[in-house]
Amino acid sequence: MKKHILLVFIVLISCTSNTKKVESTASTTTYFLIRHAEKDRTDSTNKNPNLNSEGLERAEKWAKYFENIHLDAVYSTTYNRTMQTSKPTAESKKLAIINYNPKDMYDANFQKNTAGKTVLVVGHSNTTPAFVNKILGEKKYKDIDDNDNASLFIVTITKDGKTSKVEKVEN
Repeated sequence: MKKHILLVFIVLISCTSNTKKVESTASTTTYFLIRHAEKDRTDSTNKNPNLNSEGLERAEKWAKYFENIHLDAVYSTTYNRTMQTSKPTAESKKLAIINYNPKDMYDANFQKNTAGKTVLVVGHSNTTPAFVNKILGEKKYKDIDDNDNASLFIVTITKDGKTSKVEKVEN
């Protein structure tokens, strides 16, 4: 009888440790953060311009870039240029675009809703690096140059910590 109890105990411990391993793998959070594509600059007084033809093309190329990358969510500010940049990717993934306020980026609600997921965040030359810095908890990245629409920030969060890198994606 004692051998049976011991055997059951060992099996239970083994199952529990395997479950923890699965949970730790599933708890990886990955953020892809990009700036909106090229905007129409013909009217310098327009605070909410649309993308120009080059920007619309780049937005489609971002969708192709993410084609073989699983995304759980697509976030964007409410500006025309960010919504238009995120739209092709969101549509290809059959995801609704979730709007976020860049003044409240990476708040507790966002963290809870994205934990363990792979997420695309579309922002601006100043908000994208600021968002990355907020996730990392340090001021690592400066604002993006106003002509840079090709930087891709990738932040990965695991139980072991946070890592980040920047890639130039000249779609």
